[in-house]
Amino acid sequence: MPYIGKSPVGGGFHKLDNLTASATATYALTLGSAAYYPETANQLLVSLNGVIQAPQDSFTVSGSNLIFDSALTASDSIDFVVALGDVLGVGSVTDGAVTTNKIANGAVTAAKLAAGVQGVAGISSSSTSGTALSIDANNIVTTPEVPRFKSLITTNTSVPATSTKMPIRNDYGATNVNYATRTGTNYGGGFDNTNNKYVVPVTGLWQLNAHFSYFNNNTPARETELQIWVDGSVQYDLLWIGSHNDGNSYPDYDGTSGAGIAYLTAGQELELYVYTTESVTAFGYTGLSGYLIG
Repeated sequence: MPYIGKSPVGGGFHKLDNLTASATATYALTLGSAAYYPETANQLLVSLNGVIQAPQDSFTVSGSNLIFDSALTASDSIDFVVALGDVLGVGSVTDGAVTTNKIANGAVTAAKLAAGVQGVAGISSSSTSGTALSIDANNIVTTPEVPRFKSLITTNTSVPATSTKMPIRNDYGATNVNYATRTGTNYGGGFDNTNNKYVVPVTGLWQLNAHFSYFNNNTPARETELQIWVDGSVQYDLLWIGSHNDGNSYPDYDGTSGAGIAYLTAGQELELYVYTTESVTAFGYTGLSGYLIG
């Protein structure tokens, strides 16, 4: 709408610092001794030897430099340079006027964030709805999902006095002996049910857990241990090895458990083996599980 009286001026108008002619065509523009950057040559009023110069024809600008179409001499006189307003000069921005669409993609970098920025309530995921990561008032970080798996054997398995690979599956469901109502876990992918192995999907530290449940009808004295094989060979350093020497009467049921933290790389293959000094039958809860912790 029109104004009553003089319309407000929207932009700065400046007489720039004096320039001294010399044997060059290029001159640095300053305002208060600080570099001044015109948006265009059409923004400047330039007087040379008492004659107003035509922008684009007699001079151009590049950054903060005024460039005449030919070199001057010390006998020339640059009378003045006036900037006719700052292009789109804005005194202040209305609250709420800067929206997401007005900020270029990638324009906000870590360097533009103040140290110790507070109040990160949640970070959303590009592939799922809702909050993918949150930090509460007590600096507790929570995530809804991490790569993880849980598997059990699908059938009672005879274990001779040697290292024996367990037929573990994460989709055991109704086929799992004695535990038809239980379900497996394979979040993030990676479990190879055909070959009874887990292919690590993400490099990092993993919490691994294993259990060997068995029935012995032969001897009360035996030793058992859990073995996690990585890429086809046993890795004793990945998991605490449970050793069990049972002096109780037999037949009986028993078990060996182990847990540990291992640094695994994406693509490595994990398999569960058990070893016993006497033949037994693996059943029920014999299985391997794990989850990424960092």
